Amino acid sequence: MTAVAVWSIVLTPGQKETIVPQADLQIKNAALGEKLSDESGRTTVKLTYINPAKIDDEEDEVDQKSPEDEMTTVLCSLTAGKIEQSACDLILESDEEYTFELIGKNTVYLYGNYIDQNANQPPYDSDMESDMSDEEAYNLDDVSSDVEVHPDELQGLEDDVERFEELSDLAEDLLKAEEPKPSKRPRDDAMDTDEQPAEKLSKKKKAKKQKGEDGKAIPVAVEEKAAESKGEKEEEKKADKKEKKKQKAAEEKKGGASKELAGGVKIRDVKTGDGKTAKNGAKVSMRYIGKLQNGKVFDQNTKGKPFTFKLGGGDVIKGWDVGVAGMQIGGEREIIVPPAMGYGARKMSDIPANSTLIFEVKCLEIK
Repeated sequence: MTAVAVWSIVLTPGQKETIVPQADLQIKNAALGEKLSDESGRTTVKLTYINPAKIDDEEDEVDQKSPEDEMTTVLCSLTAGKIEQSACDLILESDEEYTFELIGKNTVYLYGNYIDQNANQPPYDSDMESDMSDEEAYNLDDVSSDVEVHPDELQGLEDDVERFEELSDLAEDLLKAEEPKPSKRPRDDAMDTDEQPAEKLSKKKKAKKQKGEDGKAIPVAVEEKAAESKGEKEEEKKADKKEKKKQKAAEEKKGGASKELAGGVKIRDVKTGDGKTAKNGAKVSMRYIGKLQNGKVFDQNTKGKPFTFKLGGGDVIKGWDVGVAGMQIGGEREIIVPPAMGYGARKMSDIPANSTLIFEVKCLEIK
């Protein structure tokens, strides 16, 4: 945040002062005037503004605002001889309407600075290389191992799992085929000398050995049919197992359900982290890629020093303060920021006015 120019205004009792800043404005101090109309009374500075949740970006509807859309707050209260000035830290956004009013008899002076909030402040970085193509912006080859595996390396993993299972089944079949058969009894050796064909002899032996519970022999055809049925069941089990693995992989790739938060911000957890949870006041370190709805990348932090900010402190756009809250270390999330919670009607370099912003973020650290 960089100070651009000095700003000041004189507030007179009984008169409302309405301003529409041409740039972002930071009010830094309020002080009583040199002449006091009431040497012991208190003077309160009130501020009225449009509720951000009610702002409509369509110009034809802005003129139809109602009193219910306005919010009033107290900036400070000054008492002659006790508290004659008060430090402030209030940022008023450009192109929005604000009204000041005094409750009391003394004149109050406000002063501050016009500021540039976009100087080297992610999630929009003015120093970002303008000649970077969209394809290069998505290249995460150089990202450290604590961020993400390259997307290309994930392709074909499901096919590999299935191949390994098929090879494992083939190896089991080969081992069974190589197992030594039990040696024949002397009677069997004697029967081998018989003139009957070996195939007929084998069928007769099977018929003699296989008996039911009542002591009667089970027909060979029934035995073969039972073996075939058992094989089919095993194949069905293997197919079900493979299908479940595919469904699980698809669910993990799809991520959780989308949720809508305050201000119309939407989030979807792609991967749930563990450990400490990000709350207002915490210092969080993030990786991110910022895109427009057409897929164009306008900003990113995928390597080197991660982007760190104080959650809920106004260091970033409102959509980030709302969308990052609740993440855990290692968690990955998609955050969709509507214009009112992003840059609004302002055009920011590669970001058109009234743009919906899409961020893919990962939480690396929470302090």
